[in-house]
Amino acid sequence: MADIETLKKDLHIDAHLMGKNLQFATTWGIFSPREIDSGTDLFLRHLDIKEDEIALDVGCGYGPIGLAIAANAPAGQVHMVDKDFVAVDYANKNAQLNGLTNAKAYLSNGLSAVPKEIQFTTVVSNIPAKVGKEMLSILLHDIHRQLVPGGQLVVVTINGLRQYMKRNFTEVFGNYEKVKQGKDYTISRCVKES
Repeated sequence: MADIETLKKDLHIDAHLMGKNLQFATTWGIFSPREIDSGTDLFLRHLDIKEDEIALDVGCGYGPIGLAIAANAPAGQVHMVDKDFVAVDYANKNAQLNGLTNAKAYLSNGLSAVPKEIQFTTVVSNIPAKVGKEMLSILLHDIHRQLVPGGQLVVVTINGLRQYMKRNFTEVFGNYEKVKQGKDYTISRCVKES
């Protein structure tokens, strides 16, 4: 067993995401601290964004999805939210580490602390398997309200949640698209109709 002081030091990940080399500092206690998880990796290989994207990353963790978008949307803006203050701290640290001044993270339970006047073109999330139907319902309705017409919601979930997402996306947005299904994860997308 490593000594405690060694365990307390930040972990570091060098990753090539969406065509950009990014560095991440992480720590024990936040999701996937040793490597970019396979769901996020699959997700970023199939995400289409524009260079002026106004994006929101819900449940950002230490920031791999939000910061990959920020690196590819230099004329845009990325809001990253998480309910874990340690994750928010590391997401902001990683935005700084990568010189991404167009991204910021803050504490929020879903969209509760997201300024209501912001209209997003893209909302993304690596939705945890244990999200719960009440929280998912709140999330989807809040996201629908803050997306511009034609704006997209793109999520990655474990395959077991695919039909559940399809039902919920269809109910709230009126549409659902399976972008990609891998061995363990599915990328689902819906669009706010004008």
